Amino acid sequence: MAAVAPADTGWRTALDHEAPYLIDKLLKERIVDSAAEGEALFTEVKRYLVLARTDPDLGWNMHSTVVDAVWHQFVLFTREYGAYCRTHFGEYVHHNPSNAPEPAGGDDRPEGTFRQFRERYETRFGIPLPDPWFDEHNVRLDRRVIHDGAGAVRVVERDGLVTLVDRHGDVLIELDDDLARPAIEFIAATASFHVRELPGALTDDERVALTAVLVEHRLLRLAP
Repeated sequence: MAAVAPADTGWRTALDHEAPYLIDKLLKERIVDSAAEGEALFTEVKRYLVLARTDPDLGWNMHSTVVDAVWHQFVLFTREYGAYCRTHFGEYVHHNPSNAPEPAGGDDRPEGTFRQFRERYETRFGIPLPDPWFDEHNVRLDRRVIHDGAGAVRVVERDGLVTLVDRHGDVLIELDDDLARPAIEFIAATASFHVRELPGALTDDERVALTAVLVEHRLLRLAP
């Protein structure tokens, strides 16, 4: 069946859908800290799905780890998720996280960029793209982060700066605070860790800020 894009006057019903069973599970699994946070993230899941169906000519990546985690939990309610998709989109919408392998046979649609996603989102919903879509805004001490380049980068000192370089010697990031050296050396060698584990004399706020900068520059990513 061909994808059915919601009509301009009809897509709002997809946003009105409530799923208290999902919010309960998000709280039980400690994916969110409050029901209000769960509802806000579920709203972003619904907006993402609406946007994906109203712009079917582009392939939209899932740009948010926290929104993707809630989408995944919704999908696990197989009957309810399937009914939601068929009612509002005319077909089942497969969970397709940003790091998923390309489907068999490929996908010849052009891939939408984050900038395009932001523009389409703000045009469609009439509000600025909210914080859940910026992973760097969702770094906390208890968040686990992943460094895919662990072991392939190293720390050097250049002109008094603490510098993280790749295997070719290209600079990934430079910091002028030598207090960050133990944390940077730890990050360079560690594939997965919680923000609170960063060593050295950094304060908790500085640990969060340093991690957020590296997430923003795509040197680290939030764990699902």
